[in-house]
Amino acid sequence: MAETPTLRHFVRIANTDLSGAKAVLYSLQKIKGVGVSYANAICKLTKIPPNKKMGALTDQEVTKIEGAIKDPINEGVPVWMVNRRKDYETGTDKHIITGDLGFQTENDIRLMKKIKCYKGIRHMLGQPVRGQRTRGNFRKNKGKVMGVKRSTGAKKSSGGKT
Repeated sequence: MAETPTLRHFVRIANTDLSGAKAVLYSLQKIKGVGVSYANAICKLTKIPPNKKMGALTDQEVTKIEGAIKDPINEGVPVWMVNRRKDYETGTDKHIITGDLGFQTENDIRLMKKIKCYKGIRHMLGQPVRGQRTRGNFRKNKGKVMGVKRSTGAKKSSGGKT
């Protein structure tokens, strides 16, 4: 009799624990920096069915997926799909995932503040950066709007006989 493969509860890819009960396509999206289209491209490049359970993958398939996520350009992912094209420091195209993504974003914002470009100034002032209006929104640190306060000494008019 053929034995059924045991499902692993967690699969560790790119320093992230992924649920073994979910499909590969949806489970890969839990990695920071991997979205729907990128996860689908990884599945197509590694020739792993996207609806296969993550816990049913062999160790060889897991290493194929991890290699494709870490170095997508060499695996055949198109350049327009990576999240860091023409890097400021190196000039290369790369895809950043997990903690490096947050670190790189913070460095980019710090650089914009340093060179005092428009977006950097908006970041410094705590204003919206991408052209949104500021009349009604973006009051998260300014408190709630109070409205008009009535004085306590004023009597209400009864509108009728006195």
